[in-house]
Amino acid sequence: MKFILSCLFGILFSAIIFSSCSEPVAYTPKPRAYPKIVFPEKAYQAFDKDYCQFSFEYPTYVNVIQDTLFFDEKPSNPCWFDLQVPDLNATIHCSYIEVGKEETFDKIISDAYALTNKHNVRADYIESIPIQKPNNVSGYLFDVQGSVASPFQFYLTDSTTHFLRASLYVKDKAQPDSLAPIYEFLKQDMVHMINTFEWEDGE
Repeated sequence: MKFILSCLFGILFSAIIFSSCSEPVAYTPKPRAYPKIVFPEKAYQAFDKDYCQFSFEYPTYVNVIQDTLFFDEKPSNPCWFDLQVPDLNATIHCSYIEVGKEETFDKIISDAYALTNKHNVRADYIESIPIQKPNNVSGYLFDVQGSVASPFQFYLTDSTTHFLRASLYVKDKAQPDSLAPIYEFLKQDMVHMINTFEWEDGE
């Protein structure tokens, strides 16, 4: 009996020794999981605020907030506003400039490109898409790829009187690839905004 127990202890001891000398088991960490995003249903309504000289359609899940202060100063025009999307923690900043009265057209265009080009430091690529509508609405849309603060921007103008600039911001520190579904969802809304955009004076 003692012999059998000695053999069993010897086998167990050998197994422990050999297992401790074997190669460690490889561990592959699971990819980081992100919360599932529940998007609101697409539906639009008319933007017809009396402090702006244009109209367009914007989502029903958006809150329109007029900007009364910009960096502790009053905006140059009352038609500065935010389209806030609380469900996605995002905001589309919109600012209007009256051409000629506030700035020359060339100066306004130059400033618009300068603001977009600030993203060049961190952008992988900036795609500039021209906008030309038959109702005297033209401009450019900027699709900025990479880890940037504002991935989607555009400006609209009639080249003589009106100029509107819009920029999308998402208040989240997640990586761009995890935010991509939110960007794409809101890009659709901004494109709809462009497609339904009209100057009030019909120019």
